[in-house]
Amino acid sequence: MEPFSKHTGIVAPFDRVNVDTDAIIPKQFLKRIERSGFGQYLFYDFRFDEKGAPIEGFSLNQERYKNASILISRSNFGCGSSREHAPWALLDYGFKVIVAPSFADIFYNNCFNNGILPIKLNNQQMDELFQKTENIFGYTLQIDLENQTLMDHNGFHSQFEIDSWHKNKILNGLDDIGITLGSLDKIIDFEKTHKVY
Repeated sequence: MEPFSKHTGIVAPFDRVNVDTDAIIPKQFLKRIERSGFGQYLFYDFRFDEKGAPIEGFSLNQERYKNASILISRSNFGCGSSREHAPWALLDYGFKVIVAPSFADIFYNNCFNNGILPIKLNNQQMDELFQKTENIFGYTLQIDLENQTLMDHNGFHSQFEIDSWHKNKILNGLDDIGITLGSLDKIIDFEKTHKVY
């Protein structure tokens, strides 16, 4: 995983509640055995019609949201099944940050395990972000993870909460295996002295 402490990016909206993991990455695309390549199928049923042609009105098909790296959505984002393919698809598409009022627990943890920062803001703040994203072409947000702030150049500024465990993972680009390897010396010492019966 790539570490980051600060990120500035274009914001793309997905204005729906209860976005489940099957909407993020439909089940028919889960046959791949590697983590890469899922971005092309992100929100597939919203992005494309039954013939595979782009649906003009969908946000990610609009030129103004090209190269967006911050996604904003509504409550209970990432609900449904626990498939880790959902954050893989978001990350592969280019999203590094997702902002919503709430996230499904498993999806929330899967984001941190794959290098995506999920940020929780209240509904009033989200309304403001959706309005600005619609009204300002190329609307961007700046995230400072170290100081836990999110802001723009148009008067929006907010603190966000994140526990120290998850914060450390993103700041240092560590997944669970990386954290375990940080204690490799202790593991080796234990193995040397551990009796096998």
